[in-house]
Amino acid sequence: MANLKVNMSMTKNEMPEQDPVVRATNFDEVALGYDAETAMKEAARCLDCKNSPCRSGCPVAVKIPRFLEKVREGDFDAAYDIITSTNSLPAVCGRVCPQEKQCESKCVRGIKGESVGIGRLERFVADYHMAKEQKDEVKVPESNGHKIAVIGSGPAGLTCAGDLCKLGYDVTIFEAFHKSGGVLVYGIPQFRLPKEIVAAEIANLEAMGVKIVNNAIIGKSITVDELFKDGFEAVFIGSGAGLPQFLHIPGENLLGVYSANELLTRTNLMKAYRDDYDTPIKHFNRVAVVGAGNVAMDAARVAKRLGAEHVFICYRRGRDELPARKEEVEHAESEGIEFQLLNNPTRILAGEDGHVTGIELQRQELGEPDARGRRSPVPVPGSEWVLDVDTVIIAIGTSPNPLIRNTTEGLTFTRKGGIEADEGGRTAREGVFAGGDAVTGSATVILAMGAGKAGAKSIDEYIKSKA
Repeated sequence: MANLKVNMSMTKNEMPEQDPVVRATNFDEVALGYDAETAMKEAARCLDCKNSPCRSGCPVAVKIPRFLEKVREGDFDAAYDIITSTNSLPAVCGRVCPQEKQCESKCVRGIKGESVGIGRLERFVADYHMAKEQKDEVKVPESNGHKIAVIGSGPAGLTCAGDLCKLGYDVTIFEAFHKSGGVLVYGIPQFRLPKEIVAAEIANLEAMGVKIVNNAIIGKSITVDELFKDGFEAVFIGSGAGLPQFLHIPGENLLGVYSANELLTRTNLMKAYRDDYDTPIKHFNRVAVVGAGNVAMDAARVAKRLGAEHVFICYRRGRDELPARKEEVEHAESEGIEFQLLNNPTRILAGEDGHVTGIELQRQELGEPDARGRRSPVPVPGSEWVLDVDTVIIAIGTSPNPLIRNTTEGLTFTRKGGIEADEGGRTAREGVFAGGDAVTGSATVILAMGAGKAGAKSIDEYIKSKA
């Protein structure tokens, strides 16, 4: 393919998508991806800046200008090799990483127009590689003789395991669920991240030598202490944050109130939306989703696809303060999700049968910014009103499961139950490292991957220091 000259277009090449009316009734992937010609044109928008500011915004240090150059030239295999030299999950990152707040926010092209579509191009390269009929042979690194245990097969654990495996470590991942992938398989809907993509990324790691033990609940099936007794020289805890948080308002225990975790796990991991699975799931009509992050958008869009006629996002701040990705908000709106902004839930109401009939909301005004710079909501006295719904889904965040905390001595924890660890993932206990949502509470996939990468580097340094 020809090497294209720099493309000075001020806007990104449009991403093909399913029609909103059609996709709101199915679980097929919304974004359809670039073709080769479009990918090359988009990559040609890169100015190949001398200082590569985009790289400073990537938590897993992808060599962005180098892989974009190869895409522009049509050498997609070389682009894949460059990406995967630092990123073990490119097809995942290309779909769910908030590039607009990471690498693309640093792109010079974004000063006077739209940034280069780095995430879209990463997805294209990964998908191109997966679609190849003749797969490249996976190189198995030479063993260095050291055994490492990784707890959790979510983005932090998979990244840590992949980086350690490349360095020659014998890595075993212990996963509590029957399927590997953590939040990538139970938390993110099929229409945003197809599970076949996650399975393929995990298969690449297994082909490289990473071993995965499923149905292994650390703290119950086996403890961290027992892992060390079994010969593991270091342990990385990437067990995520799967414990839902609630509002603590009257009516939260009523029939028809769910956590987003329950809805998404039943739908994503247990395939409740498919007729060939027996997983039961409630069918809704009018749904209130409390929260406005990516998980809230996912829950609302899933409820719509399960047949709800009206789905409302209830959020106490305004549009400018929405924490979800701009793309996810736009997708939700185009699919018919209705937004009740500047409204805070005060109680959930029920009929005589104990089932939800509505949610009382109190109107809010925005006051002074809080510690994070977001304007704090201030209740408007006497402004309570009732939104008629039959279902309420709480999507206000999650915290780490206390099982490891209650069964592992020597670790210290934050007030919210996260493991205390430094930037390199080092905990208070020698040989134990941690990262991702198990440390920070619920955050983004790419930040968890960055923590997994930092943990792998620290483990390598720790093992070498003992030699």
